Amino acid sequence: MRVLTRRWQRRIIFVVGGLVVGLAAIGLAAASDYAQQLFRHLLGRFEYAGLVVTPLGFGLAVYLTNRFFQNTQGSGIPQAIASRQLESPEARERLVGLRTGIGKILMTLLGLLVGASIGREGPTVQVGASVMFAIGRLSPNRQPGLILAGAAAGVAAAFNTPIAGIVFAIEEMGRSFEMRTSGLVFGTIILAGFTSLALVGNYTYFGSTTATLRAVDWLAVPVCGAIGGLAGGLFSRALIAVPTQLPQIAKTWVQKRPVLFAIVCGIGVAVCGYLSGGAAYGTGYIQARDALHGAGNVSYFYAPLKLLATTLSSIAGLPGGIFSPSLSVGAGIGADIAGFFPKGATGAVVLLGMVSYFTGVVQAPITAFVIVEEMTGNHGMLVPLMASAWIANAASRLVCHEGVYHALSKRYLPDN
Repeated sequence: MRVLTRRWQRRIIFVVGGLVVGLAAIGLAAASDYAQQLFRHLLGRFEYAGLVVTPLGFGLAVYLTNRFFQNTQGSGIPQAIASRQLESPEARERLVGLRTGIGKILMTLLGLLVGASIGREGPTVQVGASVMFAIGRLSPNRQPGLILAGAAAGVAAAFNTPIAGIVFAIEEMGRSFEMRTSGLVFGTIILAGFTSLALVGNYTYFGSTTATLRAVDWLAVPVCGAIGGLAGGLFSRALIAVPTQLPQIAKTWVQKRPVLFAIVCGIGVAVCGYLSGGAAYGTGYIQARDALHGAGNVSYFYAPLKLLATTLSSIAGLPGGIFSPSLSVGAGIGADIAGFFPKGATGAVVLLGMVSYFTGVVQAPITAFVIVEEMTGNHGMLVPLMASAWIANAASRLVCHEGVYHALSKRYLPDN
């Protein structure tokens, strides 16, 4: 009887958790869009406002993060990964506790409000893990499976990509997936996805596309794979290197003056934003969608400026994800490469660029091509996306030997 009670207790935890994660993902998405709208409205009225607001906003965000919301820096996925390797519930709570989840939401919104080149999807993963862990504290059962389920449900609800949520749980978060909890993990993802569908309806994140490659266009597969993979690997290498692998003088300066360093990074982001006509600010969702559907001309300088803005936003130390900005950089790379191919191939090459760069960053090729395919509903591009992801993963490992999330997760473990 006691075993039966515990089993139902676990099921109730996963059901309630899945619903709450779905609500949190939708709320964060709506608030993130509103924060970006406010910043764009400010730029519309005062063209040079970003040159002041962004650096000062970066400094404020890092000060508040370091002062009140420790362990919310960056994407949040490394913290979720590290928390699953910790034995002590108290140690896990420091990375995925309720206070951490609330701080993650507030500081991510502040970053978007001041023009940081960050995304909301990584933070949604940490928030999802925090929700599940907090609900799990009501039960004696505090196993890492709760964190895994919350993180995966966060991906599924943030993008409306349930399959990608499952793949992410296995490939990126798990790497030692517990089959005994697989049913409950999948159930949590389903419930989070159901909550999203019930409130915002069924949709594809970037809008449906039927773009395909003709025989002559297949040359874009290795080109996008190599360029996107190398660029993504260099981006990851930069995030891993700062500040731990910098020369001692620079490392000491960054660690002792984090707010000043954030302001310097904010100045760089503001310059990128100004040079790109405001395109380098924010998540980059609009630019990626427009490149994919040919709704506007994407500047040849967009991809490098967005990459630089995202790098500076990520190393500055403020909370914010790299999912959406990475997909946007990849879309820009694909749009640039598409210029060397017939015009009809633009959408398909943009897809290749997205999956290639994202694979280069996270070194999780299955997650990359599944999530891009689900975001666009383009089943006809599955094979070229797989091929491009495989090439990009190999290219990325030439310059960065470990995926960025797992490399950064080591900073939150006791021996580091």
